Amino acid sequence: MAVQAGIVGLPNVGKSTLFNAITKAGAEAANYPFCTIEPNVGIVEVPDPRLDKLTEMVKPQKVVPAVVRFVDIAGLVRGASKGEGLGNKFLSHIREVDAIVHVVRCFEDADVTHVDGKVSPSRDIDTIELELILSDLDAVERRMERARKQLKAQDKKVMAEVAVLQKLQALFEEEKPVRAGEWTNEEKEIIKGLFLLTSKPVLYVANVAENELNEPDNAMVQEVKARAEREGAYVVVICAKIEAEIAELTDQEERAMFLSELGLTESGLDRLVRQTYSLLGLITYFTAGVQEVRAWTIRNGMKAPQAAGVIHTDFERGFIRAEVTAYDDLMAVGSQLAAREKGLQRLEGKEYIVKDGDVVHFRFNV
Repeated sequence: MAVQAGIVGLPNVGKSTLFNAITKAGAEAANYPFCTIEPNVGIVEVPDPRLDKLTEMVKPQKVVPAVVRFVDIAGLVRGASKGEGLGNKFLSHIREVDAIVHVVRCFEDADVTHVDGKVSPSRDIDTIELELILSDLDAVERRMERARKQLKAQDKKVMAEVAVLQKLQALFEEEKPVRAGEWTNEEKEIIKGLFLLTSKPVLYVANVAENELNEPDNAMVQEVKARAEREGAYVVVICAKIEAEIAELTDQEERAMFLSELGLTESGLDRLVRQTYSLLGLITYFTAGVQEVRAWTIRNGMKAPQAAGVIHTDFERGFIRAEVTAYDDLMAVGSQLAAREKGLQRLEGKEYIVKDGDVVHFRFNV
């Protein structure tokens, strides 16, 4: 399944530098607002040592990792919801992604201008969130006008929608996002169909200076973490400049040495990709054969037929059963043949919920 995350933030917070590092796509990064006008898109592999181990075991002709699609979106300014700057274009790009990666500037640098003249993580976060809320409020009010015209028919579905719209309107007028509301499952279904910007999960990226990467007392980072804790959101602390340098290192030993010198065991970008994957409630299962070893992305809680459908709709339509081996069991015995002989390979039916790390072979008939 295609997974898409949008990298957003005010101008000059390090969005494009970060994007360059995770995709090596060379998106232009410059010290002025609106350098990024059209969204740049990059496909990023989800780091997973299990895929490497399966590859060593099976020795396939081809290896396909799970991926996250990152979109670098134009910087937002105050008034975007009313069309200021590149407001409408920016907001339309956000509407198309599954999650928001919000880059927040947590460093001082006189050579890098700030659109408001002074760095303030809380204010910067509020600026973007308010513009998203105002955009959602406008969408809800327009939807309300249409729905009220249909109320005369006393349609229960329309009545339920109006009730949710009124609740959303009240929330937005308090300058709170959809995520801050409490919703029943029925209300969530209605909201899902509205495609509201503030309903999307958010991951904050605290972009720090090179000399503050391992500085736990950075007051700006603590400000972002406190905000995220209140919202139940994730935070990843990185230095986009350092990550760009790491991305240039293709030799794994050289890369490991560079990370070690920084006191790191992995790059911030690896953590960012994994957290984005986790943010969306995604897990990985594997198919492993001599032709191909592949990591497949599914939503946590998917049953076997729906997981099979990620490979091809025919697999779901004609699903018979799934032959499943837990990753740890497979690694313990060393081969799929040994797993079968030791009774570690299970036959699962339509109600089986696929688990993270399952190695699966689907049987189907169409």
